[in-house]
Amino acid sequence: MNQTLKGKNWLPASFPVENFQAYTSGFGYRYSATGGNNLEFHGGLDIAAPQGSYVRNWWAGTVVKVGDRDACGTHIVIKSGEWQHTYCHMEGQVETADNRNYMIDREGGIQIWEGQQIPAGVRIGRVGMTGRTTGPHLHWGLKYSNNYVNPAMVLQAMFSQQLLAKASTTQQWTPQQSKVTIDKSKNYGY
Repeated sequence: MNQTLKGKNWLPASFPVENFQAYTSGFGYRYSATGGNNLEFHGGLDIAAPQGSYVRNWWAGTVVKVGDRDACGTHIVIKSGEWQHTYCHMEGQVETADNRNYMIDREGGIQIWEGQQIPAGVRIGRVGMTGRTTGPHLHWGLKYSNNYVNPAMVLQAMFSQQLLAKASTTQQWTPQQSKVTIDKSKNYGY
């Protein structure tokens, strides 16, 4: 996986959250975010931002799923070649028209359809508190060839390459975003 991260051109990639505040829960095993002493696998990175902050698509791809009936809350899954990226706990709900599902956030002006092509950096939702969560954040999950990948490693590779190339992006990196350290005092769940 490290070779995949190092060999990838990350310049087109976009940081997934506007109004970034902190990384609140990292990838891997942890105690339950909603209480108790249960160890559970956390298959993503929790990124805190004020409720209603826009979520951006990390990498160009096709929406393969929209949902709103599980611990992930209102969510979108996008496939980009071998990569699959999941965005959980967003505002809005899932509706159906013409036998197709779509996620709609009327207040945020977002409507995303299954099968829709989404460029990198496009707004795809807003940070919410749907599903199993204790505070507003985006749970961002990544898989490569159907295997979980630590999103912090991807962000670090992205940041390093974009910084070196001095790429102008839609979301400028801050020192706090590039460090990918977990603020354990703000564990928001899922």
